Amino acid sequence: MNKYFPYIASIVFICTSCTDENVTEYVPTPIALEIPQLFEDNIIAPVIPLDNPQTIEGIALGKKLFFDPILSGDNTQACADCHTPENAFSDASRFSDGIDGRLGNRNSMPLFNLAWNYNERFFWDGRAFSLEHQAFQPVTNPIEMKATWVDVSSKLQQDQDYPSLFDQAFGTSTIDSILVTKAIAQFERTLISANSRFDQYLLGQINLTSEELEGFNVFMDETRGDCFHCHGNANNPLWTDNIFHNNGLDAIITDLGLGKISGDPANNGKFKSPSLRNLAFTAPYMHDGRFNSLDEVINHYSEGLQNSTTIDPLMKKVAQGGVHLSAQDKSNLKAFLLSLSDESFINNPNFKNP
Repeated sequence: MNKYFPYIASIVFICTSCTDENVTEYVPTPIALEIPQLFEDNIIAPVIPLDNPQTIEGIALGKKLFFDPILSGDNTQACADCHTPENAFSDASRFSDGIDGRLGNRNSMPLFNLAWNYNERFFWDGRAFSLEHQAFQPVTNPIEMKATWVDVSSKLQQDQDYPSLFDQAFGTSTIDSILVTKAIAQFERTLISANSRFDQYLLGQINLTSEELEGFNVFMDETRGDCFHCHGNANNPLWTDNIFHNNGLDAIITDLGLGKISGDPANNGKFKSPSLRNLAFTAPYMHDGRFNSLDEVINHYSEGLQNSTTIDPLMKKVAQGGVHLSAQDKSNLKAFLLSLSDESFINNPNFKNP
């Protein structure tokens, strides 16, 4: 059975008349995140800020905002254009187009299980320190939505629906960027993926193929795949450590990643480990989308590692170019990785634009 994370959301407003003082308590409808059984059994509770509890009204508002191009400078681009549900809220293009057709240099990260990002650092390079803070940045980025929060807040304020929706969610019809990002973060925290074939196997609901099971053995074997240090194991259903690593993509590092944000050269070329969930839907892969297929990803770790001054110590066989998997090991590993994909997640109507 699912277990729910308890909390109480309350917002108090004081209404004063000319003759007496009346206190009215406004409480949006609290709703708990549904905690998947595997998460409940293996990892700690989700991170939900005390000043932004989950509510039915807040989630509904956040979903509407996520799919609404009103957040962009020319009203043509929504968050969902670069984070599409059918791609597990990532982008099938290597680099997403901004409203002017300009391209960045990073692939859109998928969005799911964000409430369990315990280090609270977001983006490939860790430049945002909360889910709410993360939602601020694409709106004003000149190569993404290219707007200003003053203009966006004004457009929302003048809309026929949004003032009442903000009033229902937050008890005020005065719209600002803080409330916009709080609502979007509430919706994003509901994007929970935990129903892959491997999840069902762990719950004793199905059997895996012999190839998938042997692929898991390759994944966990330090002398073969050696993947689990950065991407977890059966007891870590997030399938990422949410830590930053230099995984041997380049000998000469041109995109500094975390190093640019931290100012520490020891972090140059380090990027956040993505979850291995939903790989069937999230190509292309790596922070810059350089690999179009899982076969290319596996070949990179098998024969394509590049040494550099900040290479992660976990890339133990970088001197040999990689772990040198057999063709059968590669095939089995791919079968296992694909078993982590969750069809019900990308087809969940709660996560799609109605």
